[in-house]
Order: sequence, then C-alpha cells, then structure tokens
Amino acid sequence: MHESVVRQLRPLHFLARSSAALLCALVMCSCGSGGGGSSSSANVPPAPVSQQPPADPAWVQGQYSAASTYAAYCATPRTGTDPATSAPYPDQLGSSVWENFWLRSWTNSYYLWYAEVTDINPASETTVNYFKSMKTIALDPTGAPKDKFHFTYPTANWYALSQSDRSVGYGATWAVVAPSPPRQVYVAYTDPGTPATAANTNLLRGEKILSADGIDVVLAADQTSVDKINAALSPKKVGESHSFVFEEADGSQRTVTLTAADTVSTPVQHVSTFVEPDGSVVGYMLFNDNLATAEGGLYNAFKTLQGAAVTDLILDIRYNGGGYLDIASEAAYMIAGPGLTANQTFEKELFNDKWQTVNPFTNQPISPTPFHATSQGIDPTLKAGTVLPSLNLSRVYVLTLDGTCSASEAIINSLRGVGVTVIQIGSTTCGKPYAFYPDDNCGTTYFSIQMKGVNNQGFGDYPDGFTPINSPTAASASVSLPGCALGDDFKHALGDPNEGLLAAALAYRANGAAACPTASGISLATVQKMPQVRRIEPMMIRLLRHQRP
Repeated sequence: MHESVVRQLRPLHFLARSSAALLCALVMCSCGSGGGGSSSSANVPPAPVSQQPPADPAWVQGQYSAASTYAAYCATPRTGTDPATSAPYPDQLGSSVWENFWLRSWTNSYYLWYAEVTDINPASETTVNYFKSMKTIALDPTGAPKDKFHFTYPTANWYALSQSDRSVGYGATWAVVAPSPPRQVYVAYTDPGTPATAANTNLLRGEKILSADGIDVVLAADQTSVDKINAALSPKKVGESHSFVFEEADGSQRTVTLTAADTVSTPVQHVSTFVEPDGSVVGYMLFNDNLATAEGGLYNAFKTLQGAAVTDLILDIRYNGGGYLDIASEAAYMIAGPGLTANQTFEKELFNDKWQTVNPFTNQPISPTPFHATSQGIDPTLKAGTVLPSLNLSRVYVLTLDGTCSASEAIINSLRGVGVTVIQIGSTTCGKPYAFYPDDNCGTTYFSIQMKGVNNQGFGDYPDGFTPINSPTAASASVSLPGCALGDDFKHALGDPNEGLLAAALAYRANGAAACPTASGISLATVQKMPQVRRIEPMMIRLLRHQRP
C-alpha cells in the first residue's frame, strides 16, 4: 500500500468546484489538472532526492505491478516536510512515465470500473492526459458519461481545503446563470468575516456583476477579456485586488473593490425558526458543505433547534456539493434521532470485485458507516465523542438544486433507508452515489471513483439524482420524491420566508402537494456554482466522503 493512501483514510464524497470551473463555464476550454505544491521547514532536513533517475519501467500490456512499486518517483520531487504526516516527503527523482505507471496500477487496483479502462502505454502521454484516460468511457442510460467525477487537485491546496475549508478568495460564491453572452453572474451567498461581508462592501445575494476590472462581464466575447474576468472572480493570491460594478435589486449600480484574503467558509448559516399558524415551530438552516468546519456548526445549529422544540426541519442544501461522509452521517442522525437510526446503516461502501470483504485503504473488513450519535472529531472546535443533539423527526424538507451532490445526497438516501419521509423542494440533484479515497503522488492529489454507497435497505441507484415528483425535466432514471419542482430565487435572501424554495416548503407543509407553485425561478440546470478558489476542478465535478483516523 502506498504510504499516502494509508494516511488518507477518509473516503470523500462531494461536488468539486473551482476557479478553473468559471473559465470552463464562460467559454469552451481545456481544463487541466493541478500539480506541485510543497512545504518546507527550517527545523526538519529535506528528504533526500536522488540525482539520477532510474530507467523508465517497461510496459507490458495487461501486466500490472503493485502501485507502491512506482510511488513517489517524481518528475519534480518535493522537498521539505509533509504537513499531513510531519515527516519528510518521500519523493525521489523519477519521471512522468514513473508517475503514469503509478496511476495505471493504482487505477487497476482501486477504480470501481477498472475492467472498463483501456490499458495505455504510460510513456505515450503526459501525466495530465494519462490520468484523464484512466477511466471508463461508457455512457449511462441517458447517454451521459458513466463517470463524471474524475479530477485532480494540487496536494498542498487540497490539504488546506480539506482540513479547514480555507482558501484564498473574497468569501463570495458566484452563480453563473448564463455562461455565454449575454452573461448573468450573481452573488449566490457569502461567508461571514470575509472581504465580501466587510462593512464597506457587504455583498448581497442576487447582486449581478456587470463588469470586472473595467471589462463588460455581460457581453465580453474575446478570450483575453474572459481570462481577465476569470482572474478577477477567482483571485490566486492574498492581497490581490479587483474592481467590480454590481447591479442591485432596485436597478442601481455600485462599484466595489474586493481584496482577496485567506478565507474560511462557514458551512452552516441562517439557523432560524418560524412559528406557523397552527402554533408549531419549523426550523431552517443553510448547510453548504460537509467539510471539517461543518461539524461544530451543525452541532450548534441542532442544539439551537432542539432547544426551540421544532416539529419540522427545512434543510437547505441547494449549494451543498458534499464533503465528509462522517459529517453527513452526523447530520442525518441529528435529524432522525436514535429511535430510527440505532444499529442501522447510514451507508455501506461497495468496492470493485477485487475488494469484496476488505477495505483496501484501511485493510479492515468492510463494515457499514453507522448513523453517528457522537462527534467524530473532524472539527477541532468540537471534542470527539461529544453526544449529538437530535430532533427525532420522521419527516424532513430538503431544498435542492443540481449542485446538491454526493454526501448531501447521501443524507437524503440514508434517511429514506430508515423510513424518514424526505420532501424535496427545488431541482433534480446531481446524482452521485459514488465516492473515493483521494491519494497524493508527487504533489498531485488524485480523485477517482472507487466505491458506491448504498443505504440501510441496500439502495444506491440514483446516478441521475433525486427529483421532485412533479419535475417536468427529470431524467427517466432519476428517483422521484414527494415535493415541488422549483428553480433558484435570487430576489430574496437565503432564510427569508419569502424566498422561493423556502416559501414553497412552508406552503407544502401547510397544504401538501396542492400548494406547489408553478415552476419558476432559475433552474440549476443552467446555473453553475462558482466559489472562487474553494473547490477542486472544472465542470461541476462531484465527490467526497468520510475519513476514519
């Protein structure tokens, strides 16, 4: 087992998004993988790096050695200390061919559909292109690629993101409603304590970007202008400043200069309650990510809602692309409580046919992820083993769009698996019942589908997502849920009871399906969520899950 596989023991289940995604959203482009990333320490000597690379391995079609044979032989070795292990990097001088041999064996061992991957000579392509070829080219029943979730990320950036959801940016998430001229790019939401919410800025949901650094965002068509727009929307360095003109809801315009900072996402926001005419109390929360910082936020939110004695919950996961499966499990437990979840499976992971009894990444017997009744210690602000609050609900309302993906879909699937009625308001989810253990080699972390998740009833077939039963555009293979089909509403703040999706959920609770409004708003079939540099790669990719130390 490759050393970096051993140290990354949480499978990941999420929707990946990044600065590169905006470029691919605005124009047709070629999106490559990230690379490099190093760390150094004055107190720790650098790892030794050989001066002469070994000869490139010879390729024999259909014959595979263990991935560990080729691990850490790098075209550009890192030196210094690996922050994930506090040990020197294991890198030695190799070549891109060595890196490709590692990818080939790693894929053949762990990829869920390894038998559908063509065995290509590792010396024939760059590492970027070789990884792209290490996946199935089969199509699903709707004609879409069977594997839509195959990407890379620079290891140093991935480590920072996965540990704290920390990234360089403004703290604003952009929604690209129309990616080509005449474009529409809006503020979807912001994170508190970031440049986007500073007193002299205070970006608001629904504000439309008219220009960036003097370039017309709506009409710019040439590649140079598009590149500059992307650079403004997705800053790469702390201290980088860009000027924007925003159009506000009343049609007025204002000019704002945003300066990039090292920002931390606040995944749980707008926790509130609504007292309905029948006297019952309905809880609401916006839950945007299942990454590390969500654990403490969810604990506090559910503690608040438990104290308010809510009888229903509206969980807003319209922008939740996934995250740690352990956190998704905790969230599901806090919704349903011990009565429905005790000794039940949150999710069972199914690997390829080479690993039917043993998890290849932990070397332990495959066992289901339970509904966690205590915190797992992913968030350092919440002590591991803390008893979690619960609402003990047999019904939950979820607000979704097609950016709702992976671990957030697992919440839906797992709750249905123990008999919780899930009522869906919004658009069809992304459709990702798959996950992976990301693995670092030579400064690039690779994400490749390695498992499928099923719930307590053994169900995990939703590759075309979950969709409200009255959706007019749902794929034939999507799983229908009770609820209302509706698009996003940028005219109201998130958490405002007049906001389209939230208002529809409240109306459905009061009067059932007859209260579903006529489909309106912006469908996320046309919206692409673009948080500055906070995500992984292009084209609305999905994935992430849990890691067990």
